[in-house]
Order: sequence, then structure tokens, then C-alpha cells
Amino acid sequence: MKRLIVLLLMSVLVLAACGKTEEKDGTIPTDDKEVTKIKVASLIPPMTDMLEEVKPALLEDGVDMEIVILGDNVQPNQALKDKEVDANFFQHPAYMEQFNDANDANLVVVQPVYHALLGAYSNKYDSVEDLPEGAEIAIANDTANLSRSLHLLDKGGVIKLKEGLGILEATQKDIIENPKNVKITEVDLLMLARSIEDVDLVTMLPAYAEPLGLTPKGDSLIDEGESEFPIVVAAREDNVNDEAIQKLGKHMSGPIIEEFIEKNFADTYMTASQ
Repeated sequence: MKRLIVLLLMSVLVLAACGKTEEKDGTIPTDDKEVTKIKVASLIPPMTDMLEEVKPALLEDGVDMEIVILGDNVQPNQALKDKEVDANFFQHPAYMEQFNDANDANLVVVQPVYHALLGAYSNKYDSVEDLPEGAEIAIANDTANLSRSLHLLDKGGVIKLKEGLGILEATQKDIIENPKNVKITEVDLLMLARSIEDVDLVTMLPAYAEPLGLTPKGDSLIDEGESEFPIVVAAREDNVNDEAIQKLGKHMSGPIIEEFIEKNFADTYMTASQ
């Protein structure tokens, strides 16, 4: 009898172990359905917060998402290109296309999620008219956000760019008027918030301004207006149509994120569907 009980217990353990085995295709069998595991790269809040918000709904929909937080604004695209992650969420399409062109990559937009308005902020002055002669202005050093920042400064009358430049085409060489002889310093996107104490004006996206208690609607010295740069979920051409990736895009553009933005960031962001 004891031998029979031992054999029965061993059979149960073997069956349990088999039930927990992960399949080679990334799916995990469960009692009633298979769960697909995906990795999504991101950088900082609120992008990481939004991913956390949809995790439970994704899991109910059969997708187990691991959020991979990386340290700079190049790694998420490189990791996606190298198939270390399945998607990323941190950038606008113009930045993605810049990476594609420079790295022979094939990243594509899965779903626009929200608009983040670029703003010009200062801890020293209340308007751009107050900027002194030779004021120092910090802007992002990547091509897409550099051009966007220069157009913002042009709109605010700080500089004047030559006519006919596209939103992604401007460089400092295209400045034809600089009435206050401002010095424009190009720095890494992730370092802009730290530079606000050292410069007279800094252009930042809300993700970097919000931790400082600044919002584009309430504190920016120049109003960008409607943005052409929605923050998107991105994938690769080879996996963009995978069911799990499409489910991620659906939830990131659905009521969960709409409610999250309305509750927490009504003065900072707007959903891409608005």
C-alpha cells in the first residue's frame, strides 16, 4: 500500500511539473488558455506607469508583459532591433524613423498613445522677453527633438529660422536671426531636467518637466500648440501583426489609458484619439 501511495505522489508531481513547462514559442500553458510572454522596453514615467496600468488587462487577455526599463533614449530601439524585446514605448514616430535611417532598422508604429507637448521652461524668468543678452538655452541633441526645439524657439521669437524648413529639418546653422545672441547648448534628452538650474531656458517634454512640478499648459514660456509627435508603441515589421503585440496596442489606446491620463495628467497630456 505504501509503495502504491508513493507511486501516485510521484505521478502527481511529474504531471504538475509538465503543467508548468514553458513552451519554446513563448507561451505558457494554463488550465484554460495559453499565456504569451512579451517584453516591452521603456524609460521613465509616465510611459512606465501606463504600461503598468494595462498589465492586468493584458494578462486577462492572455498576454504576460514584462516591462524592461533601460537607461537612455537609444537602448530601447537598439534592443527592439536586436530582438531582445518585442516592443517599446517611449518615442514619437520622427525619432523612430531617425533611428531606422541611421541603423538600417525596420521599426514600425503599432499604436499612437498620447501627445506630449514640448515646452520652454525657466527657473529665472517669467517670459522669453525677459531673457538677457547672451542667455544660454538648453535643447535636446538628437536630430528630431533638436529641430522641434528650434522651431519652438522660432515661434516664441527667441530666434528666427530660414523659411521653408520642415519640422525635422532645422539645425543651428539654419538660424538667420538671433537678436539677443542667445547661446544654444545641445545636451542629451535625459539631462535636460538637470540643466534647468544652470541655464536660462530649457526645452523639455512633459515626461522630464513633470517631476520638476512643471506642465506645458501652466508653466511653459512658449506654447507649442497642437503636436505632430504622438508617443507610440513601436514594434518590428516582422512582429507588428503578432496577436500579443496588437493586444498591447489595443489596450494602450483604450479606456484604461484614457482614464489614467484624465485623472493624472489632464494639464500635461492628451490621448492620441483626441
